Amino acid sequence: MATQGEIKIGVTGAAGRMGLTLIRQVCATPGFRLAAVSEMAGHAMLGRDAGELAGVAALSVPVSDDSDALFAASDAVLDFTLPVATSGHAKSAARYGTALIIGTTGIEAAQQSALREASAKTVIVQAPNMSLCVNLLMHLAEQAAALLDDDYDIEIVEMHHRHKVDAPSGTALELGRAVAKGRGVALEDVADRGRDGITGVRVRGTIGFAALRGGDVVGDHSVIFAADGERIELTHKSASRQTYARGALRAAAWARDQESGLYGMADVLNFSAG
Repeated sequence: MATQGEIKIGVTGAAGRMGLTLIRQVCATPGFRLAAVSEMAGHAMLGRDAGELAGVAALSVPVSDDSDALFAASDAVLDFTLPVATSGHAKSAARYGTALIIGTTGIEAAQQSALREASAKTVIVQAPNMSLCVNLLMHLAEQAAALLDDDYDIEIVEMHHRHKVDAPSGTALELGRAVAKGRGVALEDVADRGRDGITGVRVRGTIGFAALRGGDVVGDHSVIFAADGERIELTHKSASRQTYARGALRAAAWARDQESGLYGMADVLNFSAG
């Protein structure tokens, strides 16, 4: 039973690493209650109690494959799954007017269009990284890029665990968009996303990316501004997925008071450029 004022939270992909982290964070955070969780049809964990699955007390919240029931029961749904699933969840969010907090990365243009369409009917907060400190890094990187001209080459380096399937990471690309915005250019016009063999000299004004994979690294990101004689490096290292879960709950609380629309963590944190 929810107490008055509690925000009812749904979690998709409940049996995954991030899903379990989200469940634990909801249970540990005052003002929130786990209302429903879901997994894909045929998943081995269907029917299991979400609390027991996450290593906390039993919650009488079974893992279900009924996406509509999840959205109907929740004030906000936290979605860190796969692009094809997320675009489908956006339709359910719009149908029920449920806020959708999206940490899914690798979303393609057609799937993004589905999110924009759904945001006309409900609040959607989408960010490639929900960590509060990572979003501060993006803010600082944009400011640095605005102050440092093309004499300073920009390189973005990220490392993640061996299981991550997309590269560069969504966070790295968002950092690229932040520094490109600071420079007043479009990222797609200046991005250099791969070097191999005899590549020639570095093109002035480009934004380089390097993606590393290995071990169980949760997520490391650095933005490097390098000129002749000096460089500055802005770095964030995440040791726990809990940082993403805390940010997602902050977004869910913020979404409760917003009009329908598509937002980012910069909106949640009230950042302004410059």
